[in-house]
Amino acid sequence: MTSVKEFRIEEDATATELGRGAFVFTDDYSVFDWGKMPDAIPNKGASLCTMGAFNFELLEAAGVPTHYEGVVSNGEIVPLEEVLDPPREMAIQLTQVPDLPHDGRDYDYESYYADAGDNHLIPLEIVFRNTVPVGSSLRSRADPAEFDLDYDEWPEEVVDLPEPVVEFSTKLEESDRYLSRAEADEIAGPVAIDDLEETALAVNELVTERARECGLVHEDGKIECFYHDGQVYVADVVGTFDENRFSFDGQEVSKEVIRQYHKRTQPEWVEAVSEAKSEAKAEDLADWKSLCEQDPEPLPDHVVDAARDLYTAGTNAYIGRDLFEAPTLSEAVESVRELK
Repeated sequence: MTSVKEFRIEEDATATELGRGAFVFTDDYSVFDWGKMPDAIPNKGASLCTMGAFNFELLEAAGVPTHYEGVVSNGEIVPLEEVLDPPREMAIQLTQVPDLPHDGRDYDYESYYADAGDNHLIPLEIVFRNTVPVGSSLRSRADPAEFDLDYDEWPEEVVDLPEPVVEFSTKLEESDRYLSRAEADEIAGPVAIDDLEETALAVNELVTERARECGLVHEDGKIECFYHDGQVYVADVVGTFDENRFSFDGQEVSKEVIRQYHKRTQPEWVEAVSEAKSEAKAEDLADWKSLCEQDPEPLPDHVVDAARDLYTAGTNAYIGRDLFEAPTLSEAVESVRELK
């Protein structure tokens, strides 16, 4: 189980064959790597399932291999266009995810691949960036000049990048970290890092174009992939308001809204999370959360309602169909602007 979706396994993957199963999307959410938060956002799970399915079908039509098989409606696997109600289950092919042994923060990827065969999750997240919004982690790791930007320091506004930037981070470690290209190439095992970058850029181009068609700006996102029989497949979920950042008329339309709300209203908890992660790193511990001295508080009802409307209105706009009962995207965005 992940923090926001569950697996249903119908047929296990083997060293040579893909398995079959489904993602079951919940209304839970996670920020700052905390995992399941103390409340939920109604219809969020169906929004992610719908938007992810829409993007997978676009990718398949463009010839990009994915693990997607369809959405589940009344017990049957069907294309998204055939459903009348927002789906919560997505049928997928499954790969192997071997254990990743570790001693503190020293992870044994050789053992991971020894157990993986030719059918395994690639233990990386591939991140692509078109802009550098306020709150982007890139601001803390790089200077604007590294991207041919004419700034001495990052301004307090969204910065457009001249070309998309691709980065790599760990996927299966207790606390994920960004990697140099050489480190990522080593962790990628039998897959060439150039192939992963090419796949990420293809996904980015498709999502960026679709966002533009419906008035959204696609700022950044990520993909996960698996390797099977010499082929790279796009896995997990693609191009949703959790995996990617979008904006509309200068306002964030993604999970970043909730992240920033917590920063404004629960700064002590956000700081406690940061301190716990730093302490765990200093002590070479994988489990940073056990060191955190505070827990997050639930969101106020009006914030939950605004987040629900943002997810559902944004999904309606993105898929070009009123699948959810929701306000217009403009109305939902205005409600979010006024959050206090």
